[in-house]
This record gives sequence, structure tokens and C-alpha cells, in this order.
Amino acid sequence: MHRIVFGILFLLFGALCFNAKAEENVACGVRTIVIDAGHGGSRFPGARYGGICEKDINLKVALKLGALIERGMPQIKVVYTRKVEKNFSSVLTDDLQARADIANNANGDLFISIHSNAARNSAVRGVETLIMGETSMETRINEQALYLNNKDELLDMSDQKTAAIVRAYIQNLQFTYGEYSEMMARLVQKHYMALGRASRGVRRQPLKVLYATDMPSVLTEIGFMSNPQELAYITSEKGQNEIANALYSAVKDYVAYVRKTLLVDESKTEVAESSVVATPPSEPKPAQSTEQLSVEQPKTEQPKVEQPKTEQPKVEQSKTEQPKKTLHYAVQIMASAKRLSLSHAELGEYRGRVVEVLSDGSFPYKYCVGEYADRAAAQRAVADVRKRFPSAFVVAVSGGRIAK
Repeated sequence: MHRIVFGILFLLFGALCFNAKAEENVACGVRTIVIDAGHGGSRFPGARYGGICEKDINLKVALKLGALIERGMPQIKVVYTRKVEKNFSSVLTDDLQARADIANNANGDLFISIHSNAARNSAVRGVETLIMGETSMETRINEQALYLNNKDELLDMSDQKTAAIVRAYIQNLQFTYGEYSEMMARLVQKHYMALGRASRGVRRQPLKVLYATDMPSVLTEIGFMSNPQELAYITSEKGQNEIANALYSAVKDYVAYVRKTLLVDESKTEVAESSVVATPPSEPKPAQSTEQLSVEQPKTEQPKVEQPKTEQPKVEQSKTEQPKKTLHYAVQIMASAKRLSLSHAELGEYRGRVVEVLSDGSFPYKYCVGEYADRAAAQRAVADVRKRFPSAFVVAVSGGRIAK
């Protein structure tokens, strides 16, 4: 048990150390996508129904998706964890870690793991996409179908020490890759639904392979092998092509989202910086005064010119004292590496109602709407906000900053 806890602590330390590098990778856009065909080899065939193994379905869809990206988005490098029938280890944890290692060593910007689902009840159907996380459901026995199919691939949350470490990691994840993973997952579900598939939504689970990857990561369940109709669909050429195309459409939307939302054009963001929360309106003035200072350096009036500079700390001090220190909740709709005008067109109907909240990292500018006394009230507002911003989620705010 001590070795297990030490191993998890080591992984957590590594994940925390990579946060700065991780955020920089997202800021550079999506350059490398890693596609993981779940299961594989004689050791880990996955679910089996009607003489068909899950590993084979996953691989066919993975190769089709990769081919679509390579043809349609040649600027993006595609890396496969496997392109043939194989497993990486006789131990499942090591096999999953090997897949994550391939993704990490490739400096991946997005990890997509493809799986097929199964349940005891053959009537259960639908598609779902998982991201790293935990819900109250998982702290008990979890939803039956999902838990039974993935129980060997879940981190052991029954051990209190392990659970505490993983929860600290999940909390930290929200400020690095969490929002991007959730965005990708929602886009996947959106395009599945466009095919008429029954959506089981975006779900959070403490999956080992997602835990070990240092990039936005999703695991998508493309259908239930235990359902005869869905099995026929996901094993057919037509069905696999449609699934691959849905995933490809989600990738295109995600890449566009990263470029548009996080890589903001500087020329658009410099227009109204003075109207942005937490920016001293006098900030551009010291830059002008320093130019004057360099010209007038010999003059004895130099201290008078520098006087506005000595006032700047006072402005910053009052700025930090102004925001309310009481904790409240808001709905985050956008994050940016650069400052946006609060009337920016990308904010849509929320222009003028958005508040800029600061955070650490390469994307310090978070744009939020609403102010709620408790998380439950903010969560009720999310559904409406997501009609315009599908990736919107609840954040805690204190003193004008994201509260960890």
C-alpha cells in the first residue's frame, strides 16, 4: 500500500510540475493529437459480444479518425498509441501508463481514447464521453453500467490517502486542462447527437489513463456492445464511418475554439484595455512618462516627472482592496491568454454583463457572468449559459480572483 501511495504521490508531483509547460502547450494551439484505441492484445480484449471483441472495434474507429485528421488537417500531427493488435503489458495499470507515456512523450495537445461500452441490461444504449474527475456517484458505487465496464481502469478511491491525493490533483486540473477537456467532451457529444445517437452526456470518472496524461484528455464510449442494435451499428462500416466523422467534426470545432478563444488577436484586445476589470486606468501613462524621462533626464525636474510612478503602487494597493473578499460563485464562459474588452464581439449577448476575473498561469483572464451565493444556484444558471457557450462551468471567486 505504501508503494502505491508513493507512486501516486510521484505522479501527482509530476503533474503539478508540468502545469506551467502544459498551459503553454495549449497557448500554442493544437499541433499534436494522440488517438488511443482502447484495450488490445490477447491480455486486454475488452468487452466481448457475439464473437466480437471491443479492442477490434476501437482500433477500426481510431484508424478512421486518424485518417480524417491527416487528410483534412495536415498541419496537425497524429500519433497513435497503437495501429495494430497489441497490448503493452500483462499488467493493466502498466498497459494504461504506457499509453499515457506515448502521448506525453509526443508532447500531445489533445488525447482521445476510444472505447465501446457494455452493460448487464441489454436495453441500455447511448454514447457518453468521460473526463478526469469525480462525482458523488463515484464515491459510492457509481452508475452501474459505467462502473462495471470500467472498474479495473479506475483509480482506487476507497483508500482515503489515495482519494485525498487524487482529489487534490482533480482540483488542480481545473486550472490547467480541465476546462479544455470538458469543452472537447461536450463537442463530441454534440456531434454524436447530430447523428441521432442517444446521449448519456459528459461524465467525470477517476480513470487511470486520463489521470496519467499531461494534456486535455477525453475517453469516449461510442456505443453499447451489449445492445444488439448498437452492436450492429458500431461494427458496421457505415456506423464506424459516421462515428469517426462525428469525432473529426468535434476535433475541428475544438481546434477552432482554442485558436479563437485562447489565441486572441492582439490588435483586437488593445482597443479598450482601460475598461477591463483589475487594470489600472493609468497603466499606459507611465510608459509615456518614461519616454519623456529619457529625453528630459538632465533636467532637475526629473523627480516631479517620476511622481506618478510613486503613486502607481498606491493604485495597485487600492485595486487589491476593492474586490470583495467574500467567496461567491460565477459561471465562466471564456478564458484568454490576453486581455479582452468587455464589449468584445465574442462575448455575444453577455457583452457588458461580463466580469473579468484573474487567475494564475498562461490564461490569467477569465470572463464570468453572474454572482451567486452558493454553488447550487450557479449550477442552475449553467444550462442557460451553455446555449451560447457550451464549455461554460461554475467557478469560485474571491477578491476578484479564481479561488482554488
